[in-house]
Amino acid sequence: MNSLRLRAYGKINLALDVVRKREDGYHEVRMIMQTVKVYDRIWIRRALVPGIRIRTNLPYLPTNENNLVYKAAKLLMDEAGIKDGLQIDLRKYIPVAAGMAGGSSDAAAVLYGVNRMFGLSLSKEELMRRGLMLGADVPYCLMRGTALAEGIGEKLTPLPAPPQAFVLIAKPSVSVSTKFVYENLHADSLASHPDVDGMIQAMKNGDYRGMTSRMENVLETVTIPNYPVINRIRQHMLGCGADGALMSGSGPTVFGLFSDQRSARRAYNSMLNSRLAKQVYLTGFFQPGV
Repeated sequence: MNSLRLRAYGKINLALDVVRKREDGYHEVRMIMQTVKVYDRIWIRRALVPGIRIRTNLPYLPTNENNLVYKAAKLLMDEAGIKDGLQIDLRKYIPVAAGMAGGSSDAAAVLYGVNRMFGLSLSKEELMRRGLMLGADVPYCLMRGTALAEGIGEKLTPLPAPPQAFVLIAKPSVSVSTKFVYENLHADSLASHPDVDGMIQAMKNGDYRGMTSRMENVLETVTIPNYPVINRIRQHMLGCGADGALMSGSGPTVFGLFSDQRSARRAYNSMLNSRLAKQVYLTGFFQPGV
């Protein structure tokens, strides 16, 4: 196989709880992860000249060993002793550094692609173990769909697909440092925690309202005071009829869920006109094999 085209899908967090800060400095989390149909396009090709070369549509992204895509390809190629050259063309559409695991998803897609292209015959579980060396979200991005993530995000339990919804995604122009958010989170003194177990049960029951009523992200306690635009976007979505709206990950992307397509389309147009967000998408949940 000399060429392979792939899609790397983004994710949102339907619920995100931080249980505690561990002695090693990492935070223990409980999150419900959901893949959405916003994706980056990746084209992998064998090259005559040895080495890994990356091209991207965003000039500010690194194209060297500082890019997770490069690290993912190198990890498998070094392990297998592959000396061939590799050209990777990356077209980014998932908001960058925005709480949607875009970089992790790109890395996961490249792990899958290199494994397939060079016939390495690694199972998904074996790829997920290697993916954890690149980042906590990479194993989930290989699995995709709906999952409970625990530990630092690497302990994954597949969940039944939630009730379908129209998903409005809006990313403001601000950038949020994940490190800043976690350093300023007081995990031991949070006033409330998401009802993760209740949300899981609602999803199992196909209870859409039970799911949307339990949407909560404790990281908003840090981001909203420091980046008020996040709350303005969230309130705008709710004002447009969203059944629930929440920041994804450490932000600053906000998503809203709608059961009605017409309302979702009106909210999408309203969000565009508001100029609160730099990137706006109207999409839906993604499930592997569907």
